[in-house]
Amino acid sequence: MNRYEKANAYHKRGFNCCQSVLAAFSDLTGLSEQASFDIGGGFGGGAGTGELCGAISGAVMTLGMLTPVDPADPVGSKKRTLALSKELQKRFSEKFGALRCHDLLKNKFTPDDTTPAALRLGLTGHCDIMIVTAVELVEEMLQERG
Repeated sequence: MNRYEKANAYHKRGFNCCQSVLAAFSDLTGLSEQASFDIGGGFGGGAGTGELCGAISGAVMTLGMLTPVDPADPVGSKKRTLALSKELQKRFSEKFGALRCHDLLKNKFTPDDTTPAALRLGLTGHCDIMIVTAVELVEEMLQERG
């Protein structure tokens, strides 16, 4: 099962968007599934406020886990991680036109060639599309980093 399928399966079991994205990368982050579920628990539904999409939050957490802080250069480390976070959000926003959960829920999105994983999996559920696309973007960014 690939990460898109894993993330989708977590969501189908009832985990929120953040938990589903973060847990899909547990093999790379070193977090257990349980730790991923625990950490991401409060970030679904835009952290319960309709703000930043939980799928984005999980993706940012994943990128943070994969960009360790250098204690000798905390400012440089922070800048590197923040740059990845901004790039991820830019790419997500280009696909969906928003970052806020509330706004994304208002815009009914149908998978197309900009969301290949969602299209391949035949997803129609709003959050399912956001989740697998967030996973797809993280994987794309990791491949670009080499």
